[in-house]
Amino acid sequence: MNEIISPKMETVNNMRNRHDSLADLTSRDMEDFMEEMGGEISVPVLNGDWDALPANVRKYIAENVRLCRPKGVFICDGSDEEAEEITEKMVNRGLLTKLDKYENCYLCRTDPADVARVEGRTFIVTKEKFETVPHVQEGVKGILGQWMSPEDAEREMVQDRFPGCMKGRVMYVIPFSMGPVGGALSKVGVQLTDFNYVVLSMRIMTRVSSKIWDVLGENGEFVQCIHSIGAPRPLQRKVINHWPCNPERIMITHFPDQRKIMSYGSGYGGNSLLGKKCFALRIASRIAKDEGWLAEHMLILGVTNPQGEEKFIAAAFPSACGKTNLAMLTPSLPGWKVRCLGDDIAWMRFDDEGRLRAINPEAGFFGVAPGTNKKTNPVAMETCMKNTIFTNVGMTADGGVFWEGMEKEIEREQKITTWLGDQWKVGDKGKAAHPNSRFCCPASQCPIIHDKWEDPAGVPIDAIVFGGRRPEGVPLVFEAFDWEHGVMLGAALKSEATAAAEFKGKQIMHDPMAMRPFMGYNFGDYLQHWSDLNKPERQMPKIFHVNWFRLNDNGKFVWPGFGDNIRVLDWICRRVNGEDIAVPSAIGQLPVEGSLNLKGLNVSWEENFSLPKKYWVEDIEETKSFLQAQVGCDLPLTISDEVAKQEERIRLM
Repeated sequence: MNEIISPKMETVNNMRNRHDSLADLTSRDMEDFMEEMGGEISVPVLNGDWDALPANVRKYIAENVRLCRPKGVFICDGSDEEAEEITEKMVNRGLLTKLDKYENCYLCRTDPADVARVEGRTFIVTKEKFETVPHVQEGVKGILGQWMSPEDAEREMVQDRFPGCMKGRVMYVIPFSMGPVGGALSKVGVQLTDFNYVVLSMRIMTRVSSKIWDVLGENGEFVQCIHSIGAPRPLQRKVINHWPCNPERIMITHFPDQRKIMSYGSGYGGNSLLGKKCFALRIASRIAKDEGWLAEHMLILGVTNPQGEEKFIAAAFPSACGKTNLAMLTPSLPGWKVRCLGDDIAWMRFDDEGRLRAINPEAGFFGVAPGTNKKTNPVAMETCMKNTIFTNVGMTADGGVFWEGMEKEIEREQKITTWLGDQWKVGDKGKAAHPNSRFCCPASQCPIIHDKWEDPAGVPIDAIVFGGRRPEGVPLVFEAFDWEHGVMLGAALKSEATAAAEFKGKQIMHDPMAMRPFMGYNFGDYLQHWSDLNKPERQMPKIFHVNWFRLNDNGKFVWPGFGDNIRVLDWICRRVNGEDIAVPSAIGQLPVEGSLNLKGLNVSWEENFSLPKKYWVEDIEETKSFLQAQVGCDLPLTISDEVAKQEERIRLM
């Protein structure tokens, strides 16, 4: 067993004699230990080889041990044995409940105050404000990121929240790779956390391995990810559901210049699994700008037609708007095949031949459970029936799971325990699962995972698709006129708010590029970066916009969606091949009537593709106002020109 920072082994041995396990040290014991150590913050290494770590990693851990004051350090290796040991302890302590109906599946219930990303307390820290956020109009509240000064971040995090935040707890060190370990498109992070739920979840969502130390070498670059639930012992707040947290004090700060993240107070995945949105989008988008690539909130899929020709598509949808359903689509048309490479995040870089190549930097799925069932997404249901951590779903009396959308898949009288611990059955008031309840499972066990999903070179992207929930006016599918027009369409993306964030109810809101909550730098600079990628020597992917959620006058969906979305992908693939099946419109290239395979469907072409002029006149005016108010003088001229051209085309409709 190692010691951090000049150990005095005699003192350590005395401590060992007083305790069966150093992991059982109380906060008082640790304070005594530090006193005996002459005031040094020296703590035992409970697992792993301290001396095997790169020098800059040892320094990083030591600095945060001094700051957070844990009782010990546990260096993770990502092994099955390690996971089994941590899981057993969590079950014994009541944080996890084994689901007997499935193989190696567990249920976790959070504190009801800690259930979603907290956008209002998520910040990007840079010296200059407008490196992070655009120049919004006077009197307008910006929605494209929140800036915090380095001085305020130092006060809020380093001085106020983090000192002593891990007292009485173990600091877990998680070495992880976003993307295949050692891959050219991959990046490395080292997360420090005091919450074992994070250890198990990061092991699923990223590639946790001791091999990371070899990849780093002695002083290789890594993203620093520091997380604490903010519940030092002795506890100052009652623990609910065995889920310690500090919801009143949650704060997540990102330091793109330092490649660093600090997250405090929350155990919820979006706030605590720092490899996910924090690293893979907010920090990575800034790294991508600096290095000339893209980090995007996009699924990646391969779609193969009956002739065996495969295309790769990246698609951006706001959270809970069907990314996972599309990534795992079961085609309704015979002969078609969809293979999933990722359901949430894409890192994309142009190769030497000018092709845009993408990897999924994640290793698992962190999917929204409600609405997922054997009809909407049978692949996801099969994927999450083993080796999965379910969070805030209902539990059936026979040790299974339940959430809204599964009503037809269980006996109506089946007894269910809700996410709040209440007894419930289908038909009762209330909900069994939280609207943002999740399943966290390995991507490798997805039955349609693509055999190239871990190819370090990535796959060539043929088309980029934007989409969201648009109940009125927006066609089922249309194609951008060119790259610049497509970037403008992405900038104008709108959708309904979802339960994945703390907003409640249904409201139409802007979500440019589906990146509104995840921007790592000034959105005007982000759009300019997208525009700058368009170069003559590159094979730029075609850009499309889809809308599965249009309603008719009776409030009914005009498109069946789900497996029938393959019909839209078919049209997109044929356009990529250059087929003459599109007609220009004011907003882009629409399908020629009859060019979409609607065989066997009872749908109205008019309801799916009409362009109500009044709606679009109002829409482009609202889009223009939004960009002027939220991006202001930072809006690239190419984008404002595209808005003006679209406005004129709509005027002439």
